[in-house]
Amino acid sequence: MSGRETRIFLALDDSVDHGTVRSALPHGSRTQVATLEEAATRMSSLMAKVPFDLVVLGCSEYSEQALQAITAAAGERPDAPVVVLYAGSPNGFMEAAFQAGADDLITMPQASEQLTFALEKVIARRRRATTAGAVAPMITVLGPKGGTGKTLTACNLAVALAHKGLRPIVIDLDLQFGDVGLALGLKPVQTIYDLATSAGSLDGDKVDSFVSHHESGASVMLAPVRPDQAAAITVAFLHELFEILRGRYDFVIADTPPAFSPEVIAAVDTSSHLCVVGMLDALSLKDTKIGLETLEQMGRDPAEMTLVLNRADSNVGISNDDVERLLGRRPDLLVPSNVAIPRAITHGRPIVVAEPRSGPALAFARLAERYIAIRTPAAASPSASPAADGARQGGRRSFRRKAG
Repeated sequence: MSGRETRIFLALDDSVDHGTVRSALPHGSRTQVATLEEAATRMSSLMAKVPFDLVVLGCSEYSEQALQAITAAAGERPDAPVVVLYAGSPNGFMEAAFQAGADDLITMPQASEQLTFALEKVIARRRRATTAGAVAPMITVLGPKGGTGKTLTACNLAVALAHKGLRPIVIDLDLQFGDVGLALGLKPVQTIYDLATSAGSLDGDKVDSFVSHHESGASVMLAPVRPDQAAAITVAFLHELFEILRGRYDFVIADTPPAFSPEVIAAVDTSSHLCVVGMLDALSLKDTKIGLETLEQMGRDPAEMTLVLNRADSNVGISNDDVERLLGRRPDLLVPSNVAIPRAITHGRPIVVAEPRSGPALAFARLAERYIAIRTPAAASPSASPAADGARQGGRRSFRRKAG
């Protein structure tokens, strides 16, 4: 399988539940284990031969030994984030840990799945740095609630960009039940699963051989054809793929499932822009609000988020003012309902092709124009800015404290 495995350095004192922490480490990672005392005194020799992606240190009380280990790890591997698992009161130790070089402090205990979620985010954020020099903007299309029109938005945005003479690619990250191929009328001859399980390393020409092409000029990396194939696509593989795609296309658009799964977190942390899709109904708006708040807690700037509201002309007793009060912002784009949309989807045709003068088609064309207008600053990628990265780090630390 392509894509380098995740390498983790783990050092815990005896008071930390080693079993819980080990079970929470990302699937498929390679772990080097040491005692906290060894980490504090012999970090240089312990880390000398392996390029670690993450350092995890754990203690249950204020520990000079832990602070020494943090300082040593931060100095020895400045490119590998240092996460501290702490079971005591964070008062006093938290500030000292950050001053010593910790990137995140996670208060314990945590459920295994919550800890996995937190560590996956840290790894994804670190690997985002590898795409800092990428040329193309990457737009991740998100919607915490299913059925809001994420795939509709991603596909029509890609085709609208292609109609402007640009080279977009859609990558279907709904790895178990992706519908991008169905929405664009493409047969899954080659999928992301076939690429991930192919022999040899990744390069641009190889990736291109697994890409499908829409008649509009848009390209597509299709989802696996069976849910069980999703496990073959690792976060490490995706980061490598994102980097290659951003160097070969004008726009990379990621369609996602309604969950903050590891692959979605990887896309969020890699992206220069986020497109959050909701609908004009109370349940969807509630979930959209939670999604926006979660993205901010992950360190993303609201200015990087475009809010799209589908079926925005539905008469459900919710006004635009109501939406603004609930979400704290007005939608950036309103997409009206149209009976032509389900008919177009049935025939595998984007609405911008099937009914180019319809209200939804014109709305998606405006969305494409919006991203074209910000393409130049997006190419520099806000995540590459030291100031933005510092702000993200502050957001991450706040999120850890809330999660703990």
